[in-house]
Amino acid sequence: MLGRLIDGKIEITELHRFSNDPVQVGDRLHWDILRLYHEIKQGLLKAKNQGIELDSIGIDSWAVDFGFIGANGELVGNPYHYRDRHTDHTMEKLFAQLPASEIFKRTGIQFLQFNTIFQLFALKQANSPWLQEGNRFLMIPDLLRYFLTGEMHNEFSNATTTQLFNPVKGTWDQELLQQLGFPESWFCEVLQPGSPAGKLQESVCEELGIPSIPVYAVAEHDTGSAVAAVPATDRSFAYLSCGTWSLMGTEVQEPVINDMAQQFNFTNEGGVEGTYRLLKNIMGLWILQESRREWEKAGQSYTFPELVQLAGAAKPFGVFIDPDHPMFLAPGDMPARITQYCRETGQQAPETAGEIVRCILESLALKYRFVFEMTERLSNQTLNGLHMVGGGINNTLLCQWSANAIGKPVWAGPSEGSAIGNMAVQWIAQGVFKDIWEARRVIRDSFPVEEYMPEEQEQWSAAYERFVKLTGIAQ
Repeated sequence: MLGRLIDGKIEITELHRFSNDPVQVGDRLHWDILRLYHEIKQGLLKAKNQGIELDSIGIDSWAVDFGFIGANGELVGNPYHYRDRHTDHTMEKLFAQLPASEIFKRTGIQFLQFNTIFQLFALKQANSPWLQEGNRFLMIPDLLRYFLTGEMHNEFSNATTTQLFNPVKGTWDQELLQQLGFPESWFCEVLQPGSPAGKLQESVCEELGIPSIPVYAVAEHDTGSAVAAVPATDRSFAYLSCGTWSLMGTEVQEPVINDMAQQFNFTNEGGVEGTYRLLKNIMGLWILQESRREWEKAGQSYTFPELVQLAGAAKPFGVFIDPDHPMFLAPGDMPARITQYCRETGQQAPETAGEIVRCILESLALKYRFVFEMTERLSNQTLNGLHMVGGGINNTLLCQWSANAIGKPVWAGPSEGSAIGNMAVQWIAQGVFKDIWEARRVIRDSFPVEEYMPEEQEQWSAAYERFVKLTGIAQ
């Protein structure tokens, strides 16, 4: 994505879009990291061929995944995908060695089986050669930056997601690393968003025929960049970064690490300008994406707008799922798993695509209410509505149903939140914006925001009570 400031407003242009397909090899699920790097270079070539002179570059991606660089400076192995099953049952094994309460007290990060800490522990248990040959641990944006610049750094917002970073001390937790047998030498200096992180190295410039361009560490966890782009006017605000994952929470100045945060399984991830994102991961539109993929395999092709239309026509509040049930984590036949979940919870299974999609979207909206109320309790705030950003806001049905579920306004926009927040941090680093709040004001003036007011409150409140009871999420 290319960002320009024109007459005080941000304009974004898509330069190059490409798929990011996990690759199954035997029993392992990998990211094709070199293909991603190749596509980044194609984007730089397209900018060059359009006569665009870039001032700087920033990279954001998903969290938790990583690769190792060996003593020769080369990548050791192809990074695993966080949905790979090598972390199955790893949490219990690690907790037998180190209590969950101790880990949470040190990191403030929610427990998810694919967190970096569990991935590294699983590799250690399997005697992976990566750990013998690897000299430096780099997360996905760190790796891509390294390929571009030849410099190795870890970035703050992504480092916090590893469950190995101590937010109180502001550095990698040395005692935790020692207890788990992870050498401190693996881990690099942690850069704050907005820090210079090198420039395009000579080999890249020669290959692409472009000048050397500064590269900045931005909020490199894409949710951190998306939250940076939330066009909030109040310092106290709730957000939902909505896409494959739904991440809901609020921005706080200090991490919230207490018994309630651990009980609610909330997380404290790094943000911009020293803030923290107090939030909870929700499975998100992944379940819908996988359902569509399964229908395509069976020869039934639907566009996402067609699926939303089918859902709108289906009977309301027929059946519910807990989107965060473990059966929905791994890739696979989601319609069959939804059927199984409904039968196991005493519900009549949905039969049509419309009924299944309606079940997914209503269940997500109701789960949003559950997490929204937990966010208010944990942050000791009364939040006046919800800012939704990310590609999921193109699903207007989900936006309206989210407003209905929480009983408060939803403000949807911008859809390319991660890219815009990434650019905002680069402009702050260059001195174009004074701080993130000036950037948010410009973002608010630059992109449309759709407001959804709550409707059908009585029906949605009754549905919420049924949802909580059927799914057992309050236990």
